[in-house]
Amino acid sequence: MPIMTTYVLVPGFWLGAWAWRTVAADLRGRGHDVHPLSLTGMGERAHLARPDTDLETHVTDVLNLIRYEDLRDVVLVGHSYAGAVVIPSVADRMPDRISRLVFIDSGPLPDGMSQAEFASPEEQARNAELVRTAGDGWRLPPPPWAQLAAGAAELPGGALERLEELSVPQPWATVTAPARLTGTWEKLPRLHVLCGFSVEQVRANIGIVPAFRHMAVDDGAYRELPGWHWPMFDRPAELAAILHEVA
Repeated sequence: MPIMTTYVLVPGFWLGAWAWRTVAADLRGRGHDVHPLSLTGMGERAHLARPDTDLETHVTDVLNLIRYEDLRDVVLVGHSYAGAVVIPSVADRMPDRISRLVFIDSGPLPDGMSQAEFASPEEQARNAELVRTAGDGWRLPPPPWAQLAAGAAELPGGALERLEELSVPQPWATVTAPARLTGTWEKLPRLHVLCGFSVEQVRANIGIVPAFRHMAVDDGAYRELPGWHWPMFDRPAELAAILHEVA
């Protein structure tokens, strides 16, 4: 009989626990214990968003879930922003509760670097202007999902509509706050699921781009899942199968 694994699934910008619905159902069907999480101000917790909702708030969300649910040997999964800064910060503070980190189309940023700094200066300026003009000075509006989806493989029915209906603005302070890491998290096993770029592209950037420095891991720590940046929507079954492999 397979051994049940405990997963905590943390979404990236603009999304809540709802984004993991298909992946979570698949993993539960395999007998696992799955905890998709809506960070403060996101998903069904959108009404809690405030100008001072920052990275520390989101790290505390995950720490408290693990603590109050008394979760142990957790496979901690972070997509995009959550992989870049949230789950490494959680693992840095609570390494004894984490068995493995899984980064979905992202990688851990170095200590002192914010998610905003991962973007080019031009994109940073565009986002800051969007926050100022369309986000009341403290929120980053969701992207034009239909335009982004046009460049992806065909999405399952209803996925685009759910994205347009349920995504919410991202508190800007979560984007600009730097990660604060001691390096404790680096001792944990990890897996990188790559969707928008290949292993070869990652390898080529490790020694050049500071943001890729912590992605220097063994080849066995990579899985390629070519497709959209949001695989929980366009390839949920394949993503769930990869997560099941680490059980």
